[in-house]
Amino acid sequence: MTEMVACVDFGSTYTKALLVSTGDAEVVAGAEATTTSDTDVMRGWLACRDQLLVVEPGVRRAPVLACSSAGGGLRIAVVGNEELVTAEAARRVALSSGGTVVYVGVGGLIGVGLEELRAAAPDVVLLVGGTDDGNAEVIVAAARQLAADRWSGPVVIAGNRTAAAQVSETFAAAGVDHQVADNVVPRIGVLRPEPARAAIRAMFLRHVIGGKRLSASADFLAMVVSPTPDVVLDGVELLAECAGDIAVVDVGGATTDVYSVVEVDPEEAGGLDRRVIATTPVNRTVEGDLGVRSSAESTAAAAREAGLVASGNDQDRWLATLAIGLALRRHAGRKQVVFGPDGRLIESTGTDLREVGLIVGSGGALRHTSRERAVQALRLSTGLVDGGWLLPRAPRFAIDSTYVLAAAGLLRENHRAAAGVLVDRYIVQRAHP
Repeated sequence: MTEMVACVDFGSTYTKALLVSTGDAEVVAGAEATTTSDTDVMRGWLACRDQLLVVEPGVRRAPVLACSSAGGGLRIAVVGNEELVTAEAARRVALSSGGTVVYVGVGGLIGVGLEELRAAAPDVVLLVGGTDDGNAEVIVAAARQLAADRWSGPVVIAGNRTAAAQVSETFAAAGVDHQVADNVVPRIGVLRPEPARAAIRAMFLRHVIGGKRLSASADFLAMVVSPTPDVVLDGVELLAECAGDIAVVDVGGATTDVYSVVEVDPEEAGGLDRRVIATTPVNRTVEGDLGVRSSAESTAAAAREAGLVASGNDQDRWLATLAIGLALRRHAGRKQVVFGPDGRLIESTGTDLREVGLIVGSGGALRHTSRERAVQALRLSTGLVDGGWLLPRAPRFAIDSTYVLAAAGLLRENHRAAAGVLVDRYIVQRAHP
């Protein structure tokens, strides 16, 4: 008998649900309801379930997997040694973990750092600093400050391995909840995000889902397995297995997220490329000033500053076009020739998207219009961005109109084959040139 699984995303505004047949990787039915985070988020899921029951009564027996960004999602603070290496590396790890980075402290927590950290009100603190053979003083000093302050939130330790044990002892003595992960920058030029990403996910489940009291129901705690952006990133990685180098742009009312999976060329730029943090194949960026609702004014202002002009009859679609173009530019970065003590170097920022063969659009502004208009918004957004940015040169375009990326990410662990077929069938095979 083919198993059906209900995949649910408790979003900040809407709760979306897909009933997926895992045997043949088909979407049986979909539903959407307003997220009820001001009362109990389970009401949104129950409203979705009622819609699904009309199509398939078997949904009552289907297991439920869920992700959540309700109640503000996952707020992460980064505390590191210095901006160019550990703090920037940790920021990238935090973003790939599905969080919004609300604070970055450089040099530990000296000066007003602790006061600013409290004001940022993070759900999780990511404490990093020092390569495995490098400086351990900053991370140890920051840990002592947090312990002396009786920091009440969870901390993930992902810095100098020699210091990690001492930091853990300091936190244990002060009753600070913490988890140790491998160093995110064990040596210069290397970035290892996965252990810290797993630790942040565990803290999210224990503290954000369990601690924000979004629902009185124990079912909610059992359903949710990860932050929504983290799950979507899992789906994006599956999509890349089908389509090669890809970029996904999710346009929301307040933020625009860009996910990319690209093959990293170790010989890029003939060995002249200078980076202190390694390029990773999987990346996510969040632009908090780009969106079609609460960030509409800042999107228009950023577009004007960049020399882009918004016009047209469909305001949401034009704002989405501008948000996509700006977000892709910021994610991709560009190369610049610089001259230093060692002569001519090529300095890179962002993720080189030139070889990306597929751009996928997501978000209500694109899903709630015709596929042709949504694809046109993607096509225009890449045309609007000029000036040497490392953007896709000849991509195809697709819309995640069925919202399968989140479902695929939820299914990845236990139904990997079905999840792969799902993204291929509903996204790759429906791509436009």
